[in-house]
Amino acid sequence: MEVEEVEAEMRINAGIFYNDNGLTNSIRAMHLQSEILGIRNENVGGFDKVGYQRKEPVVSSFTEFMGVNALSTTLDDKIGRISVSDNPLDIAITNKGYFQVQNENGIKLTRDGRFKIGTDGSLLTLEDANVLSDAGIPIKLPFIPQNLRHVKVDINGKISIFNEETHEFKKVARLGVVDANGLVVMEPNIKQGYNEYSNVSLQEEFIKMMPIMKNFDANRQMYMLQNSVLGKAISQLGSAS
Repeated sequence: MEVEEVEAEMRINAGIFYNDNGLTNSIRAMHLQSEILGIRNENVGGFDKVGYQRKEPVVSSFTEFMGVNALSTTLDDKIGRISVSDNPLDIAITNKGYFQVQNENGIKLTRDGRFKIGTDGSLLTLEDANVLSDAGIPIKLPFIPQNLRHVKVDINGKISIFNEETHEFKKVARLGVVDANGLVVMEPNIKQGYNEYSNVSLQEEFIKMMPIMKNFDANRQMYMLQNSVLGKAISQLGSAS
């Protein structure tokens, strides 16, 4: 009976114990706030960029101990501002999804649909990357049209080109639009002759900057105070010796 009572009173105590000086904590906090502010500034800088998606800083647990190592970002995939363009090769996706393009570094996803036609008829991005079809191969027109308006892209991404000899539109390919996981988007809702600008709200970004700058300033003041106290303590120890 006595053994059972002893076992019933046993407890396991565990936890994380961390000891660090105030100066280090203040520096770590200022570094973190600087990185978060940098993300917000990047969003502001991308306001007028076609296809730019704003980044949202994500701060995980134990940030006070890990500093910038606890910081990551996630993309805001809301649709940006759709604006009319005079270029028939400007294509916008009005649903969630990405164009697939390929260069020497491999395949990447983008919402920047400003395209052009290469000298060999290939459909290219402004950076000369090949635009891929839903079959995963570069799109190439059978000939270069004299008038870019002879190239038509429907709501599902099907590309057709008008043949002046036959007076008919001929299907070329279908744009490869996928989601962030690489799965095909069945209803991309393509709009030809439009650009999608960023989904950044300047007002929102500036509002979210305010507490970041206040936190940075508070940690800077704490750092200066601690540094001053430490300096006085060292001076007094030196004079006492």
